[in-house]
Amino acid sequence: MKSNYLSPFVRFLQEDLQLPANSIQLVLRQGLSRDALPMLLWQYGLIDLQQLDRIFDWLETR
Repeated sequence: MKSNYLSPFVRFLQEDLQLPANSIQLVLRQGLSRDALPMLLWQYGLIDLQQLDRIFDWLETR
């Protein structure tokens, strides 16, 4: 993943969705493509469906 994508995305997850840094790190360690990250967050139970929708909306604007 490119840092120009990751840094704003992580900031969005932490500031807007209030996800703890350790939860985000858990998903990032999987080394998957950026497109897989939202689904992985949801599958791990770290976000709900409303948050998943917000992530997809955010990604569409980028």
